[in-house]
Amino acid sequence: MLLFRWLVFLMLLGALVSFACYAATGNPRFKHYGWVTLKWALLLAFGFFAVLILQRVV
Repeated sequence: MLLFRWLVFLMLLGALVSFACYAATGNPRFKHYGWVTLKWALLLAFGFFAVLILQRVV
């Protein structure tokens, strides 16, 4: 479980860095990378919480 927490944290940090690079340079490629990374980080976080809920139910 700790691995998933760190993975979500690092992915969110990566998205934040991508958006910061976009703000600094104005290059839309960084904005695209930020959105894609944010999307996958949220999907991973939802999966993590689904596993936690299933552990409580079972």
